[in-house]
Amino acid sequence: MYQEFAPFYDRMMHDVDYDAWTAYLDGFLKEANARTVLDCACGTGSLAVRLAKKGYAVTGSDISADMLAVAREKAMRAGFKIPLVQQDMREISLHKPVDAVVCACDGVNYLTGDGDARAFFQAAREALAPGGLLLFDVSSAYKLAEAMGDKPFFEEAEDYTYLWANRYDKRRRLAHMRLTFFVREGAQYTRFAEEHIQRAYAVEELAALLKEENFALIGVYDAFTDQPPRDNSERIQFVCRKE
Repeated sequence: MYQEFAPFYDRMMHDVDYDAWTAYLDGFLKEANARTVLDCACGTGSLAVRLAKKGYAVTGSDISADMLAVAREKAMRAGFKIPLVQQDMREISLHKPVDAVVCACDGVNYLTGDGDARAFFQAAREALAPGGLLLFDVSSAYKLAEAMGDKPFFEEAEDYTYLWANRYDKRRRLAHMRLTFFVREGAQYTRFAEEHIQRAYAVEELAALLKEENFALIGVYDAFTDQPPRDNSERIQFVCRKE
């Protein structure tokens, strides 16, 4: 995943307000007096660079070398030397603990196996200083099952077209997403495809795991607000503290 797709990721996410997203996370980080932050599953570094601009000492990690390559260029263009590490979010390894671990934009949804979310919470806990903050969000079960469901999407740009086909497995609570790209190269197109799988987690399921891994659940919110999730919330924000 996120190989040939990586150079197109930011263009596909053109409608995401990363400035507002960063400001939302910044509110939680400031309240906790955080200074050092691990941006886990950082992707192309859009949030990591913005957090660095706000004065945080940021480290980025992601399992995709291709996404990290884009993040590295982005950080350099912005004038920041952000350490970027290729690693599995279930096996976080840092030289020293950080004040906060951030995992935004579906990172936890990509933990599809039984025990994967628990492994991430354990790894995040080990990476955090005492009292450190864990901030993560998930695409809700409503979004994966209903808003996306089995619906197709497509976009046609000047130099590429992509088709996005979804299939939701209710029994296993897994959303299968197949993205097929056609990239213009002169008078011809090159085709490539990637398949992404995300798991729909219930709030109660994640809350129970966090408690078992000794995190205090400070709040669960309809993302980008201070309100509790609604039945049709598409993104849910978790704010947790290492006990």
